[in-house]
Amino acid sequence: MGARCSKFSLCWFHPHLKSSVLEASDLENGGKNEKEIWPSFTEFSLDQLKASTSGFSSDNIVSEHGEKAPNVVYKGKLDNDRWIAVKRFNRMAWPDSRQFLEEARSVGTLRSERLANLIGFCCQGDERLLVAEFMPHETLAKHLFHWDSQPMKWAMRLRVALYLGEALEYCSSKGRALYHDLNAYRVLFDKDGNPRLSCFGLMKNSRDGKSYSTNLAFTPPEYLRTGRVTAESVVYSFGTLLLDLLSGKHIPPSHALDLIRGKNFLMLMDSALEGHFSKDDGTELVRLASRCLQYEARERPNAKSLVTSLLSLQKEVEVPSHILMGIVHETASSTQQLSLTPFGEACLRVDLTAIHEILEKIGYKDDEGIANELSFQMWTNQMQETLNSKKHGDTAFRAKDFSTAIDCYTQFIDGGTMVSPTVYARRCLSYLMNEMGQEALGDAMQAQVISPDWPTASYLQAACLFSLGMETDAQETLKDGTSLEAKRNKN
Repeated sequence: MGARCSKFSLCWFHPHLKSSVLEASDLENGGKNEKEIWPSFTEFSLDQLKASTSGFSSDNIVSEHGEKAPNVVYKGKLDNDRWIAVKRFNRMAWPDSRQFLEEARSVGTLRSERLANLIGFCCQGDERLLVAEFMPHETLAKHLFHWDSQPMKWAMRLRVALYLGEALEYCSSKGRALYHDLNAYRVLFDKDGNPRLSCFGLMKNSRDGKSYSTNLAFTPPEYLRTGRVTAESVVYSFGTLLLDLLSGKHIPPSHALDLIRGKNFLMLMDSALEGHFSKDDGTELVRLASRCLQYEARERPNAKSLVTSLLSLQKEVEVPSHILMGIVHETASSTQQLSLTPFGEACLRVDLTAIHEILEKIGYKDDEGIANELSFQMWTNQMQETLNSKKHGDTAFRAKDFSTAIDCYTQFIDGGTMVSPTVYARRCLSYLMNEMGQEALGDAMQAQVISPDWPTASYLQAACLFSLGMETDAQETLKDGTSLEAKRNKN
């Protein structure tokens, strides 16, 4: 264990996310050979797509509004085990098959890590279907508006904004600047937890002419006047997405702009993010959103300008998206085989809310038997002060005031009169809550120095390492935790 600990402290910066903030020149293939990662654009038969979706079974519907939607998206699996998303259009949607084929082939030439790419189509009789890469981790709407265990982290929200900006910039550079009905349901998360823009919105809508299905309150003003989508309309919709990311809610732009003009923009911010973002960053993102939402289309920034502004705001760029999202990664198969306790599971997911609940529940029972040999003089002169700082730290920890908890626990530790692995564990989590992964790792390691057989210390080290992007080391440490747990249960 000791040898690996020293490696952790020296190698905390991890190159795992080297390509996460890509330059524009890398966008098309992420530095990889394009043929290796993307299939060519293909024509599918209706029978193939029926078979892949179990006969267009309602169990396989993944689109919003289910079967009631005019155009339904299904999850499917091809014979080669590739998962796909199949969009089946209303029978009257594309009466002109030639127009459908032209549009599909044009969108099908696009290939980017920022898109859920279009990989095929079917045009048979009056059936019109599109086939895209399947994204397994739901929509931005789900993660922002209907989250289960923890809200989306600030660093991840900034990354979503950047990646979407890069997707729009890429599409513009390929002559496909128009995107129809850009909203939080059009943003999907891939197996690595990276956000991608659905390619379906790049298809010109058919003769119904409706490019915006959402409430009119979210529609670009010029679209209401002319009924036409322009590149500037897409930037307006991007501005509404920035409001979604800021607030965690779907706020009408007019209401948001009233708050911004009244300098009440902090009322826009998602209350779940309180204490987890800097006011300067919030101000900058609000300013960018308000520029996108300008009434006059010509006053809005273009996609390239958006990317430049968003690049400078990025946080935790070394941490992979699946860690920020709390998604169990496919490559973590070795950890999935482990029999983990609820605490181990929470650390694997880096679910800080769950970790907090469990540490709070456990209390200090694991400190029993830790030697605290103190002289009588130390007992009388310093004990009360030390105990008070711990008590204040516990109160702050319970109230989720993690900055205060760090200060109070630091006073307790610096006092030097008592040793408590639990205090280190609690300060470790408090550091993680404040996005101070390296400091958190130091505390988890110190807890293990004091109590070498304590599984909690190993599990917390794993959570810290996952948060720092050091996945291989994190998985090894998770195994150490399960071994210690098994040993403890035998005794």
